[in-house]
Amino acid sequence: MLPSKISIGRNFEISEIDPRVYGSFAEHMGRCIYEGIYEPDSKFADEDGFRSDVIELVKELGVTIVRYPGGNFLSGYDWKDGVGPQSGRPKRLDLAWHSLESNQFGLDQFMVWCEKAGVEPMMAINLGSKGLSEALELLEYTNVDADSKWANYRVENGVRKPYGIKVWCLGNEMDGPWQLGHKSAKDYATLASDVARGMRQMDENLELVVCGSSGRAMPTFGQWEETVLEDSYDLVDHISLHVYFEDHGNTQEFLLCATDLDLFIDEVCNIADAVKAKQRRDKTITLSLDEWNVWQLSAYQGLERAKTWELAPRIIEDEYNVADAVVVGNLLISILRRSDRVKMACLAQLVNVIAPIRAEKGHPAWRQTTFFPFAYTARYGKGKTLITRIDSPKITTEKYGTVSALDAICTYDESSNSAALFMVNRSLADSYTTEIDMTGFRDITVVEQVTISDTNLKRTNNLEVGEAVQPNKEITSIAKDGKIQVTLPPASWQMVRVSLH
Repeated sequence: MLPSKISIGRNFEISEIDPRVYGSFAEHMGRCIYEGIYEPDSKFADEDGFRSDVIELVKELGVTIVRYPGGNFLSGYDWKDGVGPQSGRPKRLDLAWHSLESNQFGLDQFMVWCEKAGVEPMMAINLGSKGLSEALELLEYTNVDADSKWANYRVENGVRKPYGIKVWCLGNEMDGPWQLGHKSAKDYATLASDVARGMRQMDENLELVVCGSSGRAMPTFGQWEETVLEDSYDLVDHISLHVYFEDHGNTQEFLLCATDLDLFIDEVCNIADAVKAKQRRDKTITLSLDEWNVWQLSAYQGLERAKTWELAPRIIEDEYNVADAVVVGNLLISILRRSDRVKMACLAQLVNVIAPIRAEKGHPAWRQTTFFPFAYTARYGKGKTLITRIDSPKITTEKYGTVSALDAICTYDESSNSAALFMVNRSLADSYTTEIDMTGFRDITVVEQVTISDTNLKRTNNLEVGEAVQPNKEITSIAKDGKIQVTLPPASWQMVRVSLH
């Protein structure tokens, strides 16, 4: 076992953690909504048609905010199709996923579901095929208490009190040529600014998210953010970024992919701060990482397009393995490390479609491997993040250069006088005996330790084998004299939680 060291100082704080970094994403895509969240004829359905087993797992996962209704689906969606009596709602073609949309689940159903699941809504506005007038009508329906057309229509639909939705996304991935209504940076900036200005005239207490790049590899990345923020800086609060990672066969390289997210976050912050300095503003734009995950997209690329229009077809229902779980844990470390600027983050998606939760007709929903690092981080990654210095051997790859084999972050919750250490060993071959020096903390007691590792990194949880992959909860770490000694197996994620007397 190779030696390494992690150093943490009680007085070296990064930032308070915004609970909304533990968000997720529910899109009308594949079986995320239908047969995932909403399945009225299921034996697991409640009185509103929601799968109660899924709701319980969402609560266990610790999700705080959910982005809805898309995603690429958003840019062809008319929210009015999904409100009013369900028997009168039209079926529509969804061009994004070549599907048929029944509209049996819409805005009002989503808001009821949010209340049952205990999550905050993050509502997205169609700025692909729609624009200012539709955005204002939607906002009036959700947030206004007045004797007016759309507010009255909400009341007519059985909802007297306004929803008071706070967080709104101004479109989705508008930099992407695949997006219905794709626009240039300047055209999008003009539209988003007009919509933001109008929305604030109706409700000045909103948090608005403007579209940044849908990927760091986009050819317009950087210039897009600069152009959009130069127009909208005073009108918005956050800028979005989206990121997905895949194991293309080099698993060692895949285990290091959080390095790319670290760079992406830093670069977007630098661009936003450059616009701030140029315009001499006091406000700081923060980040909404409102789509992130690992996936197996290459398995679906190149497949022949469907010949028919189907309701809720199966789309990228990835089966996640142990390596995926380790990477998800590492990406959460990257998010927490920049808690000073990343204020919202949404694991995409929530159920069935590249999701930590899977559901099949007639069977109880189950936890994928990626469920566990998210759930533990959401449960105990609270309070403030502390600067965490890592001294460990390095790994050199062609894609990411030379990076640390270990990655870690420490969170400190003053209310419970406890700390949580989240760590990953990104080496495929080596174990590490790691000393954690917690300067400024006294009387440290290890109260919980959770490890995800396996000699078979391809092991998964599925309908046939059940939840075969489970966290190991054996406490092997030792606390003494303000230091903790832990062992990190190869390709592993670990949480060590300590009480501080």
